[in-house]
Amino acid sequence: MILRAALAHEAAVLAAIHAEAFAPPDRWGPDAIALMLDAAGGFGVLALDGAPPFGEEPLGFGLARAMADEAELLTLAVRPAAQRRGIGRALFGALAGQAKTFGADMLFLEVAEGNLAARGLYVAAGAAEVGRRRRYYADGSDALVLRLALHP
Repeated sequence: MILRAALAHEAAVLAAIHAEAFAPPDRWGPDAIALMLDAAGGFGVLALDGAPPFGEEPLGFGLARAMADEAELLTLAVRPAAQRRGIGRALFGALAGQAKTFGADMLFLEVAEGNLAARGLYVAAGAAEVGRRRRYYADGSDALVLRLALHP
């Protein structure tokens, strides 16, 4: 697997990955993705297969933004066929590392309470629940707010 910066001109590819990974009300379109990557403090990481026979097939990506001493994970998407292979963990780690280079001490994120796989990934990485946003998602489910200390 190859990890590299996600670029704004790749927004259509990233949106296609997001559409595979999320239900319609939660999908990000290419305009929103490009806007976040072009925004001050915005950054992304793209995971590519990099192994024969597929070459550099995109497998997943994450977007985040950093401001002052905090960063926020905006979205992390892995194609369903590529899940359970450590791609999400690698993306999350790379995004946290990039947030540090922006000077962030903390990384915040929201995750659906019912998304046990994502919650497990974030908790295993050291993130802790610090809040809840009731009925945050389009389906009425709650979002858990998690925080990861970047400088223990």
